[in-house]
Amino acid sequence: MGKYFGTDGFRGETNVDLTAEHAYKIGRFLGWYYTELHKLNGVDHEARIVIGKDTRRSSYMFEYSLVSGITASGADAYLLHVTTTPSVAYVTKMDGFDCGIMISASHNPFYDNGIKLLNGQGEKMDEDTILLVEDYIDGKLQLFGKGWKELPFAIREGVGKTVDYVSGRNRYVGYLISLGVHSFKNIKVGLDCANGSAWDIANSVFKALGATTYVINAEPDGTNINLNAGSTHIENLQKFVVDNGLDVGFAYDGDADRCLCVDEKGNVVTGDHILYIYGKYLKKKGSLVNNTVVTTVMSNFGLYKAFDELGIDYAKTAVGDKYVYEYMMKNNCILGGEQSGHIIFSKYATTGDGILTSLKMMQVMISQKKKMSELCEGFTVYPQVLENVRVKDKVAAKNDPEVKKAVDKVTQELGDSGRILVRESGTEPLIRVMVEAEDEGICREKVDSVIKVIKENGHIILDK
Repeated sequence: MGKYFGTDGFRGETNVDLTAEHAYKIGRFLGWYYTELHKLNGVDHEARIVIGKDTRRSSYMFEYSLVSGITASGADAYLLHVTTTPSVAYVTKMDGFDCGIMISASHNPFYDNGIKLLNGQGEKMDEDTILLVEDYIDGKLQLFGKGWKELPFAIREGVGKTVDYVSGRNRYVGYLISLGVHSFKNIKVGLDCANGSAWDIANSVFKALGATTYVINAEPDGTNINLNAGSTHIENLQKFVVDNGLDVGFAYDGDADRCLCVDEKGNVVTGDHILYIYGKYLKKKGSLVNNTVVTTVMSNFGLYKAFDELGIDYAKTAVGDKYVYEYMMKNNCILGGEQSGHIIFSKYATTGDGILTSLKMMQVMISQKKKMSELCEGFTVYPQVLENVRVKDKVAAKNDPEVKKAVDKVTQELGDSGRILVRESGTEPLIRVMVEAEDEGICREKVDSVIKVIKENGHIILDK
């Protein structure tokens, strides 16, 4: 990870960690960089960059700052307006843009925001280009054989233009609808849109496919994104599904690149469940390429036991859909994802797509004529306790010898009956401590024992 960009973009509190000036400089660099690459490669049209945003109040500010930087450097900025991260990836690739930008802090509260960069294939931007962006922000850019403390401005007809590109978003909606291989008629579906990017798109797709939709948290006001809503507060959808007698429910996060489900009984269906359901479905059809599902180290023990029963192989990557996708591309895998609901269907998308995930779950339900709860049978979840500890320095806390000693002790005590995982958040000042075991009480005890050492050694940020 770089100085500013983590596993999922440049993210932080608006105008504290991530400022309008940062956005302007990112736009300035990208507009100039791709313009220069066009010149070097003999491309005779302007560089084109497409931008989407979520519903946060600050997203407009960052959009305008990015556009100013892009056009001042001579590239054209195309605006999708409020849309999902996967739609930006889709449009970037399908419409031949040099790169794509999504303004979102995903599941974070409204006062945070972020800038995600995508390459021309709609994939997460490569690390080398991101480091160039960071070098420009810090005034130490070395590129094309010289140093650039500042970049030249475009002048006269070289100044870039801004294009309203809502048609690109509409084509993405049409693409999702085209993936609905069955009619959803007479199926009652709950949709929790988190007052975010999916607020209009999800309902439009499901209604077009014939579903009877029941929608909550689809009234964004700029400050209510993810507020007691969406995949991070799925308890609301659980109650809503049961109270309204719905067949299934789907909850998205702020930028709709992930999805969690609720079955007809009100039970949560996690990303691990989704991998199990769709992996089993593909295996039965003989379509699971390489017989492998890609997971992260955060996936539940129970998932691997279930895959073993089914004869399905699995890989484990570092946490982050970026790493899942990289492994999938390198090893020709078609299904992968995270427990949190970032699921990648590489045949259809280059990134996690929450609405696509919900369509795939509908496909399995309808084709197999089973309820969501029935599809989850065969997967027993191991109890898991995960605590996020806000710390002063993630690296120092994790590498503290006493903390390491406490983690090793838990590992030895659990043996083959469980596991402990301690890792740094890629987007926040957090250490995540997770334990899985056969009993939740054991999980709680082991997590608390490690957090106690982190606290005693002065790493935790105390509430004021």
